[in-house]
Amino acid sequence: MFQTYDPVSDKSFAAKHLPLLRAALKAQNLDGFIIPHDDEYQNEYIPAYAERLMWVSGFSGSAGAAIVMLDKAVIFVDGRYTLQARAQVDDAYFSYENVSTHPPREWLAAQASNGARIGYDPMLHSVAGVKALKMVAQTTGFELIAVTQNPVDAAWQDQPAPPLTQAYAHPLSLSGQKSEDKRAAIAQTLMASKTDAALLTAPPSIAWAFNIRGGDVARTPLPLARALIHNDGSADLFIAPEKTDDALISHLGDTVRLHPETDLPTLLQQLGAANKTISLDPSLTPAFYSDLLDAAGATITQSADPCALPRACKNETELDGARDAHIRDGAAVTRFLHWLSTCAQSGEADEITAAKKLEEFRHETNALMDVSFDSISGAGANGAIVHYRVTTETNAKLEPGSLYLIDSGGQYKDGTTDITRTAPIGRPSDEMKDRFTRVLKGHIALAQMRFPEGTNGAQLDAFARKPLWDAGLDYDHGTGHGVGSFLGVHEGPQGISKAARGAALKPGMIISNEPGYYKTGAYGIRIENLVIVTPLEPIEGGERLMMGFETITLAPISLDLIKPALLSESERHWLNKYHARVRQTLNHLLPDDVKHWLTHETRSI
Repeated sequence: MFQTYDPVSDKSFAAKHLPLLRAALKAQNLDGFIIPHDDEYQNEYIPAYAERLMWVSGFSGSAGAAIVMLDKAVIFVDGRYTLQARAQVDDAYFSYENVSTHPPREWLAAQASNGARIGYDPMLHSVAGVKALKMVAQTTGFELIAVTQNPVDAAWQDQPAPPLTQAYAHPLSLSGQKSEDKRAAIAQTLMASKTDAALLTAPPSIAWAFNIRGGDVARTPLPLARALIHNDGSADLFIAPEKTDDALISHLGDTVRLHPETDLPTLLQQLGAANKTISLDPSLTPAFYSDLLDAAGATITQSADPCALPRACKNETELDGARDAHIRDGAAVTRFLHWLSTCAQSGEADEITAAKKLEEFRHETNALMDVSFDSISGAGANGAIVHYRVTTETNAKLEPGSLYLIDSGGQYKDGTTDITRTAPIGRPSDEMKDRFTRVLKGHIALAQMRFPEGTNGAQLDAFARKPLWDAGLDYDHGTGHGVGSFLGVHEGPQGISKAARGAALKPGMIISNEPGYYKTGAYGIRIENLVIVTPLEPIEGGERLMMGFETITLAPISLDLIKPALLSESERHWLNKYHARVRQTLNHLLPDDVKHWLTHETRSI
């Protein structure tokens, strides 16, 4: 099994660790310190050594930040993690803030006194993030200090060592494009902008650009590394020698020069001394590197990571792989849903048993490389915690009369999956059916969307929420996120959310469609499929070409939770057509008892 269920933190962390950190702050003559969840690579899921926010506070979510002062401390999370933070972080030591409405820089503006020395680690904050902090410091009067040693690391006596997992080639049969060709396209862009090299600091971009994968980050097959791509198509790859072998070196070829990652600062200083022009992404690059280049005399141009958009727009090989992975994964999920409806209705099964059962079915595909994230296996009230992670301490029974939410995914060499289904345990209430049907209506509305070139996710988000809004309801997370190709389960630059940010949707992007509803203390509902943005096509009688979505996730949606009277004829047609496709595509992969069950579960309504 890839997943474990022991608690990784508890409320005692703050009491145990804050005094140690404050002693380290005093030793560095600091009045406060900013602690993001991010590691030095701006990863979402981070290695154990980089869980600094959890060590200080006890909060184990994948997004957040804290500020620790000598006399107070505060933790910032978004709507996904509000309940989790209050459950894991002791309010005797930390106050809570919503990062969306009261971000750390605003808190500092109100709380940091004039002349206060507030530290930050320039390896853990992006160029853009530090710029925003400096603007607040200038207007408020506190002093922002870039530390040379992170005081959390100084205080964390048993901090794990950074990972040194072997990196390996991701073959052309799966990537669909040679690394040399990817780098040549980037080089052309650099030449056109009279830029000498692009600094890549994000491991997903490096994995994509060099067609390599690794195991330094749990749930995401990433090697931790840095790179410089030059305007002649050659590259310098900075990676620990322990992660390389002859096979990897042969795969990379003669135009890729290998260096230990510790050599990167020296090479950047040399480029600066030679007056080279270096591009970097201010939202991803640690401020440390920008500061170093600037001090060395380089000309810095700020632009989007040159790998982000082409990585998001999958080629046909990657799209075919994603479709295959979703068929394989869909059969495993369908076997699980059958088990859920036949063996887990008595009230004896629990969240851990269910999560293990689903992982077991995925293992039986003989293709599972890892889960794509720790399964969100939420029964009853736990289902209302958007990013809930079950542990032996929180493990709840699947009780009759409740709802069970399972959000999970798999990492396969040909694709990354992410699917959420909500199932009734026993007889659902009328309210549960109403809410589920409204979520389904929003899901279908998004699945059926047609939209012109240049449309971004913020323009589509309201269509998924309208059926809930009509009843005075909503949810506090985005409606869709990008997904990688045997890479991150959360991938930019595209997304679907209320916030007007992110790249315009383009053909080949894979994105999730996942509206939900959460009743605190009672239940949670989410329906999630992954979709591919389809090419521009004409609409009969129309004047502009339109894109749309191809749904690639295949698993039944619970008919027992639907109020058919709330669905329009078009919505019923979509659901019936989807279920017919699920049945026809998966049947040959299922045992007879599951086939019979699936026939009933995908009947027309």
